[in-house]
Amino acid sequence: MISARRRTAYLGAVSRIRPIAAALAALLLPAAASAQAAGGPTEPPAELSVLPGWRTAQGTHMAALRIVLKPGWKTYWRSPGDAGIPPQFRWDGSENLASVRFHWPRPGVYEIGGMRSIGYYHELVLPIELTPRRPGEPIRVRADVEIGVCRDVCVPMFAEISAELSATADGGRRDPRIDAALADRPATAREAGVRDVDCEVEPTDDGLRLTARIDMPRLGPEEVAVFELPDPAIWISESSGGREGTRLLAASEMVPPSGRPFLLDRSAVRITVISPDRAVELQGCPAG
Repeated sequence: MISARRRTAYLGAVSRIRPIAAALAALLLPAAASAQAAGGPTEPPAELSVLPGWRTAQGTHMAALRIVLKPGWKTYWRSPGDAGIPPQFRWDGSENLASVRFHWPRPGVYEIGGMRSIGYYHELVLPIELTPRRPGEPIRVRADVEIGVCRDVCVPMFAEISAELSATADGGRRDPRIDAALADRPATAREAGVRDVDCEVEPTDDGLRLTARIDMPRLGPEEVAVFELPDPAIWISESSGGREGTRLLAASEMVPPSGRPFLLDRSAVRITVISPDRAVELQGCPAG
């Protein structure tokens, strides 16, 4: 079965990472400076800092996490693929913070050891939109961050970031680095000219198989579809498929911790189609 083979490879990679992560479980690092990778070199492979950003007309605060990577290193998108480590953020130490929304720029797709990984080389500016509990007052951000970084091997990296974001941060001026990252987001279905999406769900021995047929213009010579669900505990395989005329065909297997078929909320399915130059994000996977 395809899912069994891919899960075996994935679990093998995770088993190599876990001892390193356990060794660093107690490591805390300064916020606006750098973080030390598990088992990595003396000089950290990445530096993390906060771009303070500005208050929006809607009363939210648009800031960003900036990750500058050493040559040859990369970090991961929110759905990193079988060869990656998903980023995690814990905001418990923050004040006047009601909610957080990430605006992920379009990632690249890479192959490592026969497995797909999705992420960024050189630098990632990740816009983060923060909603204050008390509008018009400063937001004090303190977050524990775990990201994956990879060169020859992939390892977790831990850091603490902090910043005080006033309602008039930097005089209210927009940061062109954050604006550029926002502009590099995946297109919406309407912007990309998506004409139709229909999905078929088939139960498998340990979960289900979801097949999407997306009627849309070709994004480029290489198109990769990535399926996501709100529950990170559900394992999702790399998609397979290709073009059938004007339709992009993509199929993935989904396996919950129970290892049994489950009820899928089609409206919660997110599909991102990524090419080297463009991407489109679709919400929902209706029946045909």
